Amino acid sequence: MSNYKLGLEYAKQQDQNDTLASYRNLFHIPKDKHGNDWLYFTGNSLGLQPKSTQKYIQQELDDWANLGVEGHFEAKNPWMRYHEFLTVSMAKLVGAKPIEVVITNTLTTNLHLLMVSFYQPTKTKYKIVIESDAFPSDRYAVQTQLEFHGFDANEGLIEWKPRQGEELLRIEDLESILKEQGDEIALLLIGGVNYYTGQYLDLKHIAELGHSKSCMVGIDLAHGAGNIQPELHDSGVDFAAWCTYKYLNSGPGSLAGLFVHEKHAHNRDLKRFAGWWSHNKSTRFNMRQPLDVIPGAEGWQLSNPPILSMAAIKASLDMFNDVGMDSLRAKSKKLTGYFEFLINELKNDKIKIITPSNPDERGCQLSIQVKDADKSLHQKLTEAHIITDWREPDVIRCAPVPLYNSFEDVYRMVEKLKEILDET
Repeated sequence: MSNYKLGLEYAKQQDQNDTLASYRNLFHIPKDKHGNDWLYFTGNSLGLQPKSTQKYIQQELDDWANLGVEGHFEAKNPWMRYHEFLTVSMAKLVGAKPIEVVITNTLTTNLHLLMVSFYQPTKTKYKIVIESDAFPSDRYAVQTQLEFHGFDANEGLIEWKPRQGEELLRIEDLESILKEQGDEIALLLIGGVNYYTGQYLDLKHIAELGHSKSCMVGIDLAHGAGNIQPELHDSGVDFAAWCTYKYLNSGPGSLAGLFVHEKHAHNRDLKRFAGWWSHNKSTRFNMRQPLDVIPGAEGWQLSNPPILSMAAIKASLDMFNDVGMDSLRAKSKKLTGYFEFLINELKNDKIKIITPSNPDERGCQLSIQVKDADKSLHQKLTEAHIITDWREPDVIRCAPVPLYNSFEDVYRMVEKLKEILDET
């Protein structure tokens, strides 16, 4: 049983007691035509813009205007090494060592580059395991990797599925897959937090299972970075990748993060697709030298990065540094628990939460399954400026983000949900 209570006054009291409540004021909250804040619950798709982002980007625009190409060395934040300004903060956020992390490329690009190195199939050990409801981009990536290596994607792709009548994955079913087919499996590529259900999987256990059968293990943390604490180094996974525009609030299509475990940092025998930003920094501009790969995650960079995107990431990471993931995670559990409590109190059989009830097995997303769905419930929420997102066939995804969502947001959202359900 929870200690949550019904009523608006309770929600307001929780906000008054919330030590992170002031951070909401550091974000641009979209407003309706009357100047009222939208109820924004889609930080799992695109995070809101920090008010500081404009200042961070403007600094680089000013240095570009005043210094031109010399900004690479003379800017306030020299562009040549700008990615290094992000490394320590990002490593801390995902539980990694600085040598294991770099901000570069975009998410699916990074997954492909990492699979070049860590998916090395043989004629007998070539299959790839993904969740049955993996994000489509991950599915397309592994299918085309299989085909690139000359395998039938339908035969080479193994799906880790929920059991009949269930929505969530069971780790014992992955154990069975590896027990039965482990000798044929080369790679596990798993979403650390499933985009559809919001289920947060045990990364360390997955890594141990995969490695017990000599499989490489990679994690897509698109819905995990800035949301949960994946502790990537301690998990033992071989690699991971994530975007920064969801919970990390860096703007649409912004750059992605990449993790390669320290145990692979100095392995020069790993195959890879390289570019000049993969090369030793001290001799990069000598131009006419054979590739001298940088140790660690930096060795998977290709080109000099877009500075304006990195400036937006820096604005966000500086805020995360200030707050700390421990505090964010604690509020996330409380805020999402309150959300779950209110929805359950509706006692309406038209909707059901399919995200795990255990706070340690989810981030801040709750996925609400709609019975006999026709998307109208989601559309009515949107018309009321309650911004959630719809995922086929029947789920409304809602993410009360601890940096900028309040308990009152959650209360007002569920009140409107109740009103709409009562009308149907």
